[in-house]
Amino acid sequence: MTELDAHIATHFDAEVRFLQSLVRIPTDTPPGNNAPHADRTAELLAELGLAVDKHAVPAAEVHAAGMQSVTNLIVRQRFSDEGPTIALNAHGDVVPPGEGWTHEPYGAEIVDGKLYGRASAVSKSDFATYTFALLALKNSGLKLKGAVELHFTYDEEFGGELGPGWLLRQGLTKPDYLIAAGFSYQVVTAHNGCLQMEVTLHGLASHAAYPSTGIDALQAANRLLTALYAHNDVLKTRLSGVPGITHPYLNVGRIEGGTNTNVVPGKVVLKLDRRMIPEEDPAAVEAEVRALIESTVAQNPGIRLDIKRLLLAHSMKPLPGAAPLVAALQKHGQALFGQEIPTSGTPLYTDVRLYAAHGIPAAIYGAGPRTVLESNAKRADEHLVLDDLKRATQVVARTLAELLAA
Repeated sequence: MTELDAHIATHFDAEVRFLQSLVRIPTDTPPGNNAPHADRTAELLAELGLAVDKHAVPAAEVHAAGMQSVTNLIVRQRFSDEGPTIALNAHGDVVPPGEGWTHEPYGAEIVDGKLYGRASAVSKSDFATYTFALLALKNSGLKLKGAVELHFTYDEEFGGELGPGWLLRQGLTKPDYLIAAGFSYQVVTAHNGCLQMEVTLHGLASHAAYPSTGIDALQAANRLLTALYAHNDVLKTRLSGVPGITHPYLNVGRIEGGTNTNVVPGKVVLKLDRRMIPEEDPAAVEAEVRALIESTVAQNPGIRLDIKRLLLAHSMKPLPGAAPLVAALQKHGQALFGQEIPTSGTPLYTDVRLYAAHGIPAAIYGAGPRTVLESNAKRADEHLVLDDLKRATQVVARTLAELLAA
C-alpha cells in the first residue's frame, strides 16, 4: 500500500486546491441551482484525466421537487471485466451558510491546518477524498480487477430522490458495494429515517378589534405545538439498540402565519421533522403523527386542517454483504489513524438508504472529525482538518485496493 500512500502525499496540495475550487462555487439548496457546480466539477475531473458522464435531471422533475437545476456525475474507472464494482458517493448540495461566520463561507480559507467554508466537511470534502483515492489507484501500477465509480450528486438536502435515487431508477448504475461520504474516525453502518410534513391550519382572519368575528389559526397552532413537543416525552422512552442512535424525536423547524399585528391570524403553516430509529415502521410512525395532529386540531372549532407529506426517508440497517467493506475500512483506518475505528449508527438520514433499498451493501466513511458538531456542518465556520482529509484519502485508496486485488 506504500505506492498509494506516496501518490496521495505527493499530490495532496493538488487535492486541497481541488477541494477549494469546489467550495468556492455556492450550491445553496434551496434554491438548488446546482448544475453550474456539476459542470465545473466535471471540468476539474477531466483535467485530472478522468472521464465523466453528466446526467441532467429533467427540468420538470427538478422544479416539482422545489429546486432549479440538478446534474449528477458518474466517473467510471474499469480495471478488468471481472470483479466487483465499488461506487463512492458524495453530495454537492448544501444548506445556505446562514449567519455568524468569521470566515468567508465560500472563501475556502486555510487557517492553522483547517479549510473553512460551507460544504468543506459535508460533503464536498469527499469529492476530493474519493477522486484522489481513485487517482492513486489508477496510477499505482497494482494489478486490480473490477471497477470504481464516483457518484457526485446534488439532491441530498431535499431527500436524494433526484440524486442517487434518480441514477438508480434510470438504471445508470448498479454497483456491488458503496462507500458514501462520512467522517474519518468511525464507519457508519446504520442511520435514522425521517418523516417531514407540512401542516396547514386554516381559520378565519378578522380585525383584531373584533376578535370574536374571526377564528384564530395561531391559537390552534399553539395548542398543536404544545402537543407535538409533549410527544417527545413519549418518544424518549423508545430506545434504539444501535450504538450512536438513542431514541426518536420530533422537531418543528418552521412556522409561517398571520398577515399583520392587528389581524387575527387566518392561516398558520408548520413544517415538522420526525426522526425514526431503525427499529420503527415508517407507516406506523406517519399514522401516529397524523392521528396526534388531527385529534389535537379537532379541539379547535372552525379550524380546517391540511397535512402534506414532504419526505419519507427510510432508515438504513446493515446489510450482511457489507462486512468485507466495513472490515477493510476499519483495518486501514486503524493503521493510519493509530486508533480503533468503531462501527456505529448516526441519527442523521442519508442518501445511502437509497442504495441499500436496491440491495447494495454500504458503509459511510470519508474525511472529517469524530462528530458532525465538531465540523460545524450546517452551522457557521464549517471546516475540515486537512490532515483528516489526507489520511481518509489513504484509507479509502487502501480499502479499494484490497477489495479489488486481482
